[in-house]
Amino acid sequence: MKAIKTALFLIILFFMNSTTSNAAGAVKISYTVTFPEAQAHYADVEMNISGLNQSTLDLKMPVWTPGSYLVREFAKNIESLSAASNNKEINAPKVNKNTWRINTAGLSAITVKYRVYCFEISVRTSFVDASHGFLSTTGIFIYPDKMLSAPSTIKIIPYKGWTTVSTSLEMVNGDQFTRHSPNFDILFDSPIEVGTQDVFGFDAAGVKYEVCMVGGGNYDKEKLKADMAKIVEQETAVFGENPNKHYVFIVHNYQRGGGGLEHLSSTTLGASRDNYGNTAGYRNFLSLVAHEHFHLWNVKRLRPIVLGPFDYNNENYTTDLWIAEGFTAYYQNIILRHAQITNPETYLSTVTGEINIIENQPGAKIQPLAESSFDAWIKSYRPNENSYNTGISYYDKGAAVGMLLDLEIINDTKGKNSLNDVMKYMYNTYYKFKKRGYTDAEFKEGLETFAGKNLDEFYKNYIYGLTPLDYNKYLAYAGYKVTDDLAASNEPTLGIMLANGNGKKIVTTVIRGSAGWIDGINVNDELTAIDGVPVTDVATMLNGKKIGDKVSVALIRDGLPVTLQVTLLRNNRVNYKIDSLPNITQQQIVVRKKWLNLVD
Repeated sequence: MKAIKTALFLIILFFMNSTTSNAAGAVKISYTVTFPEAQAHYADVEMNISGLNQSTLDLKMPVWTPGSYLVREFAKNIESLSAASNNKEINAPKVNKNTWRINTAGLSAITVKYRVYCFEISVRTSFVDASHGFLSTTGIFIYPDKMLSAPSTIKIIPYKGWTTVSTSLEMVNGDQFTRHSPNFDILFDSPIEVGTQDVFGFDAAGVKYEVCMVGGGNYDKEKLKADMAKIVEQETAVFGENPNKHYVFIVHNYQRGGGGLEHLSSTTLGASRDNYGNTAGYRNFLSLVAHEHFHLWNVKRLRPIVLGPFDYNNENYTTDLWIAEGFTAYYQNIILRHAQITNPETYLSTVTGEINIIENQPGAKIQPLAESSFDAWIKSYRPNENSYNTGISYYDKGAAVGMLLDLEIINDTKGKNSLNDVMKYMYNTYYKFKKRGYTDAEFKEGLETFAGKNLDEFYKNYIYGLTPLDYNKYLAYAGYKVTDDLAASNEPTLGIMLANGNGKKIVTTVIRGSAGWIDGINVNDELTAIDGVPVTDVATMLNGKKIGDKVSVALIRDGLPVTLQVTLLRNNRVNYKIDSLPNITQQQIVVRKKWLNLVD
């Protein structure tokens, strides 16, 4: 009897799902985007929905964009929303911050029109002016609630003089101005650039790559094509396959720019247009390319279990951004080394720079790595004057942890395996076979599988705890050590950071535990004099002073003069460098060659 009831239930459930699927499949959604006032930073959107068979329809705007873990309230940029059916206006009241509710009883089709103000320059937000339009799709397209699986068509009607559309969305009938999205997750993961961008391409790993350069720059196309192809090939080798047929780099070149945001089959990068011509600037750009492109596997496909399917209305919490972003930050530089784009010395110098960032930040002793990941929504993207003292970046420390784990695995397996094998295994197991994200425990299990050892202590100390990273233990596996050039220094300091504002020396940070912290210097104080001498360069003014000396610090606080007696303390800043150990063993040579991809 139980078996019969179960079978009957499953049959009913099948027909319920079939009915729901068919109803959703009958709905057709299309958008038309125009720019009648591009010079005033507006995109106008017309949304047409047909095949409706419901009494109420909620339309929603995402509150955040995947890859950037902050609720940005994109609905704040929408104005003049209206709805109509059969050329008759219908009410579309806003029922909460990002939802409009429409009475669709008796209606099979509606048209919704709205304007979006687009004037925030970043890789995660939309920007429109007379020269081009960048549509960060989570902040442009409203979607029907409970229809995220529905396909849609997007037609772009360009502003005068605009000739080109760049996006990973597929063309409809070969028309570059009409694109198709299979569902809203893909639409929200496919930014659109429209304008007069410089477009060139290359083939790598069996995939066609398109590079679209916006804003000019002193870049060398042929050199970029060659070096970007090397990065693609090297990263594809980590995972064993490249899941795309077509991939797009959208690069916005500014006077000063930076940052990137990953997508399923594309990425948006910010760069400085005149930096391609210098060695450091060009290397930094390639590092950014390597970072965001690596995300097409790590995050977009291999992902923490909560990062997809997405809840576009709320935060999506995970303690694993140190893997999703931190490991990617590790790979962005080791990939350049493995591709022979940078030499070993340059790579090791980059590593020491990252170590110094972590070890000079007091917050590394306050916030565990897993907590840094979880609190990204309220801390990482909303830093304040005390963030330096209270937190640590899951990018920076996650990259360092990735390096330690890579060295651990290479050493434990005598050069047979590396972190690459873990990433490939996790990708195949969870993305391809199980078709879901991984849990904390599952990723740890993957690491342990290739390290051949239990990592409970490692996680306890470095992921969930505050134990300082033991760089020398792990670097020694490859025959290296870190030393601090400032270990013997007895330089006194106030322990503050300053910025120049209209000729004034303004305190921006007071370092935890420093002289300024203990004796009451505040952020936003204007330093005017030390021991009666007008402030110029603070470090120079402390020449000849010793640790324990008292100095009289005159400042202006909220328009009023204040004088503090400050007892100078030792400057605890570190400046690490990596050197080779003497007389390294054959085992250390094996690890070094595997880690740095050294060839005889």
